[in-house]
Amino acid sequence: GCNPLAETGRSKLQNQRAVLNQQILRAVRMRAGAENLLRATTNNKVREQVLLELSFVNSDLQILKEELEGLNISVEVYQNTEETFSIPLVPLGLKETKEVDFTLPLKDFILEHYSEDSSEYEDEIADLMDLRQACRTPSRDEAGIEMLISYFLQLGYVENRFFPPTRHMGVLFTWYDSFTGVPVCQQNLLLEKASILFNIGALYTQIGTRCNRQTQAGLENAVDAFQRAAGVLSYLKETFTHTPSYDMSPAMLNVLVKMMLAQAQECVFEQIGLPGIRNEFFTLVKMTQEVAKVGEVYMLVNTAMNQEPVKENIPYSWSKLAQIKSDHYKALAHYFIATILCDHELQSGDDEDQQEKALSQLYDYMPEGLMVLTVLKDKVQRKQLGKAHLRKAIVYHEEALRVCGLCKKLRNIDVLQEVLTAAHKRSLLKYAQQETEDDFLSLIQAPDILPKTEHKIETIAPQFSKVKVKDFFHRLGPLTVFSAKQRWTAPRTIHIHHEAGELGFSLKGGSPVQIYCLDPACSAASMGLKEGDYIVSVGGVDCKWLGVNEVLEKFKSVGEQPIEVEVISCQDTAASMHSKSATYSVGMQKTYSLICLAMEEDKTDQTKKAPLKLPFLSWGTKNRQKAASTLCLPSAVAGSSRMKKKLSPFTLLNTESSLY
Repeated sequence: GCNPLAETGRSKLQNQRAVLNQQILRAVRMRAGAENLLRATTNNKVREQVLLELSFVNSDLQILKEELEGLNISVEVYQNTEETFSIPLVPLGLKETKEVDFTLPLKDFILEHYSEDSSEYEDEIADLMDLRQACRTPSRDEAGIEMLISYFLQLGYVENRFFPPTRHMGVLFTWYDSFTGVPVCQQNLLLEKASILFNIGALYTQIGTRCNRQTQAGLENAVDAFQRAAGVLSYLKETFTHTPSYDMSPAMLNVLVKMMLAQAQECVFEQIGLPGIRNEFFTLVKMTQEVAKVGEVYMLVNTAMNQEPVKENIPYSWSKLAQIKSDHYKALAHYFIATILCDHELQSGDDEDQQEKALSQLYDYMPEGLMVLTVLKDKVQRKQLGKAHLRKAIVYHEEALRVCGLCKKLRNIDVLQEVLTAAHKRSLLKYAQQETEDDFLSLIQAPDILPKTEHKIETIAPQFSKVKVKDFFHRLGPLTVFSAKQRWTAPRTIHIHHEAGELGFSLKGGSPVQIYCLDPACSAASMGLKEGDYIVSVGGVDCKWLGVNEVLEKFKSVGEQPIEVEVISCQDTAASMHSKSATYSVGMQKTYSLICLAMEEDKTDQTKKAPLKLPFLSWGTKNRQKAASTLCLPSAVAGSSRMKKKLSPFTLLNTESSLY
């Protein structure tokens, strides 16, 4: 990861975000305590004092929320350092987290579950903790993305190795909401996975905003980065449903995906216009439709941002910036078509049919009394329609400037003001160049322009398979056998003697090998060897990863001498699983109630009625009458079965996994 002490603009913003998160946490705790006291006391004087204190705390929280919003709209820090005359793009800030110490829980589990000396795995545990620490400050490039993906894949191995479905591991993960600063605390590795995925998407957005938008290569990279960001966020929305953090809720992620695709579409338009826009009929028709498409997607983003429940948590300045961009690009579309009508009269050598066809594709309908071919041939009608489009362009430009002026944080972005003002002046100049005598007689209203693009923007799904990682705890053995959901006896030492060149049993399977066709009368059986036992070492040499032929070679190498073999047996368990849940107030958007942990024993009748397929995080209804929502993990049906197929880090990402 990057040096956390480096004084870069981005690191300063992240440090400010961490400080704000701590201040919000303190204020939320004070508010929770005051609310508890208010419910408990009956003394009127005490109630008055508590209500006064609550008003101060709520005011403080509102101020902190505005400061956090200011960090989210600090887009200048993330832009390319080259001089540019483009509207800034919006990146996502990385989610902050607290440090996690895996040492004791993992060492205890290795000793208890795998019956191995946990001190031999201190380096592996340290590597895991170092990787997590580095992921808090990833570099803003492909190396940073690869590091985050590596940790995400490593979590898949860790989950299968150390997090059984029957109990908690005692590891508490704390992540702060990117928009509200409210912490989410859970003993649930899925929260860690989801938060890392969010940060992968956020880092892609920061890479996209950093690209040089004055070059074709830079714009191509920006489009690719925003498409990948949308793909990661979409994958997060589909895989981890109903996460207990507002920035990762399905509604919020849906808005963020739309915003990233809109920014990719904006970069596509800039890419088309980068060489320069020729004042030619068919070129302007194409640019009109492309820029109208950008205006349309930003209009949809703005609409989505103003829907409940997203409206309460999305930064206000983001919503206004989406509205400004929608108006700005719609104005450009009307300006381009006005230029077509005012500057390009139909000449004798022009292809009349082609121009009529191209112009008719721009409109869903024509104003009453006008026909496309008539407008092309009639100079007066052509100029009147062109001026109507210019008037509409000026209206959109003025609305964009008005909205920008109303938002304090957007007013401070100089390049945004310059771009909007320059476009407005250009439309005013174009309108002034037209004859104005007939303005009072012209009642034509410019029709809306149909958006169209030749460059379809879609999400790019995350390609985790391209990042190769090795299981830190590889020495524990093959994951298909040595996983947290299967219990084992402690290793037993068996002294095996050759009897007339025979062992008294056969071997089968891959790694590790298994005892098969055991002769009950052989000496090994009398010493405790059982059918189905797994051989973990031969002659003091670990053989968890050895196949049948390799183990047989070890037996043959000792000749007629007795040999020590360590074996383990699988144990079937039938323990119930706790429901892990995080409960929070319905009104958190306004009150910032602290998310807390809750534990509840499963009831037998609930277990029996558990559905066959359940999402990872499902909404509970138990506390709905108490004005609270509960997110909980459904309990697994007791009893572990041996996995016949090879497990991967993505085993628990499948909603049809046997664990759930």
